[in-house]
Amino acid sequence: MELGIGMFGDNHYDLQGNPMDSGSRLRELIDEIKLMDEVGLDFFGIGEHHRADYAVSVPEIVLAAAATVTKNIKLGSAVTVLSSSDPVRIYQSFATIDQITNGRAEITAGRGSFIESFPIYGYDLKDYNNLFEEKLELLVKINEQNPITWKGTLRAALNNQEVLPRAVNDNLKIWVAVGGTPESVVRAAKLGLPVIFAIIGGNPEQFQPLFKYYQEVYQHYKHDVSAYEVGVHMHCFFGDDSKKVADEYYPVYASQMNRIGRTRGWQPYTRSQYDYGRGTNGHLIIGDANEAVDKILEMHELFGLTRFSAHMDVGGPSHASLMKSIEIFGTQIAPKVREAINKSK
Repeated sequence: MELGIGMFGDNHYDLQGNPMDSGSRLRELIDEIKLMDEVGLDFFGIGEHHRADYAVSVPEIVLAAAATVTKNIKLGSAVTVLSSSDPVRIYQSFATIDQITNGRAEITAGRGSFIESFPIYGYDLKDYNNLFEEKLELLVKINEQNPITWKGTLRAALNNQEVLPRAVNDNLKIWVAVGGTPESVVRAAKLGLPVIFAIIGGNPEQFQPLFKYYQEVYQHYKHDVSAYEVGVHMHCFFGDDSKKVADEYYPVYASQMNRIGRTRGWQPYTRSQYDYGRGTNGHLIIGDANEAVDKILEMHELFGLTRFSAHMDVGGPSHASLMKSIEIFGTQIAPKVREAINKSK
């Protein structure tokens, strides 16, 4: 199972609750990715957002910068909001990173959990579902064929058009991020694409039927079983002392939940929600290394995972605490998880 980190580039906030300079957050982010590479994590993914609480609106720019300070770690998006992007340009951007890194780039395509990109790039929300379905089909076809001839309903047609540069080995890894809808699962399975489920609420066991459904549809369309891949993305944060890290991280985490919640009509986030999430049946992995190892192994057994992504910067925790969390993940958690999985084979 691959072990890595996903981030959204959450901005830090001052005491008055205002987002701080995004430039400093971006420079910190590059240092954090460099450390992930140094401690032996398998992959890094960065999200795309168009809001003041996030510093990253163009993942491929950050990944290109990270390519210059890393040697082994895979670099991808988490996610690329494909519905409001041009699949041709997205492929070209990530293929360029793939060439720079000698095959370490990948895309995680998704519809996104926010809608700010639609008016920015001139798309109509009434086409929300159709845009993603059509553009994902086009992105997959670009990855498989060159030159390409294609015609859709929401983008200009391509007629025997070369799309360059090509990815290393003429194959760019494309994941699909899904929340919890059967339609999203079917879409990815029909195309034979690996999926990563965002488990950011509730009891993870509730997702078991979706994992099973994905596997059934994947096999129904006779895709290569040996190429089957499935992952989860969960909110995580690690420290030396479980109670201390939980207490220190709670106000940071709760602040972000409330910032998002105010735009969505959520009730204020409470400590009891947080503590339940950290519990045995919860969706949060926030604590010390031993707790994290146990819960990650539970997720692996529960879902048959090939990838686990720790979303680690929710709310904009300090750079120092993020570096500590990354170090613990790479040097204490990942080796024990890998050892346990290898022993069980």
